[in-house]
Amino acid sequence: MAGGLFMGMGSCVLAMDTSTARGEVAVVRGGETLLVAGFESERSHNAQMFSPLREALEAAGDDLGLIVVGTGPGSYTGVRIGIAAAQGLAWSRGVPVVGISSLLAPVSGSDKASFVMCGDARRGLFYWARVVDGAMVGEIESVPEAEFRAKRAELSEVPWFSFESKVPGGLEGVELARPSALSLARLGRKLGEGEKGRLTAQVLEPVYLSAPFVTAKKVS
Repeated sequence: MAGGLFMGMGSCVLAMDTSTARGEVAVVRGGETLLVAGFESERSHNAQMFSPLREALEAAGDDLGLIVVGTGPGSYTGVRIGIAAAQGLAWSRGVPVVGISSLLAPVSGSDKASFVMCGDARRGLFYWARVVDGAMVGEIESVPEAEFRAKRAELSEVPWFSFESKVPGGLEGVELARPSALSLARLGRKLGEGEKGRLTAQVLEPVYLSAPFVTAKKVS
């Protein structure tokens, strides 16, 4: 835990997600929702985050005990901004910070703990991920359209969600949703001490659908 510098023992959880064009910040204390604030940006969440985060910190006061940040997948720039903001707050307030995939929190206040998340992985591929009882089962898989449609038919008994602006592949029965900071905060509140410690020790980085593409330097 950052060399023992974290001192926060509060009961409030502050969560944020900036993986899509609509960002959100939320604060919960126990089963009580203290704040949910959304903000829109097509390009960058940098400036738009300041006011909601200020409100969130005021809502938590001296009772802040954990910060949760959605790690995507989604907008690489957006997720990086959220991670940087979460790390800055964690160090300044002396509280731990954990990253949780945005795919685990598709609907604010949803009672659906088991579902499938899906989306367009580009280059003719689509991704899907199974969530059971609030936890990811296996890895996020990127597959061709035919296999994607077959998986939809195979898992048709569970809800399907997508964070895309339109249903990926035009599949029937897929509900368009958005990442929910409130749901992330509730997931953070439920973390056991062991799991919280494990997540706190991990390096915060965006969830990638594929390995980051690096352009090799040309040799003249």
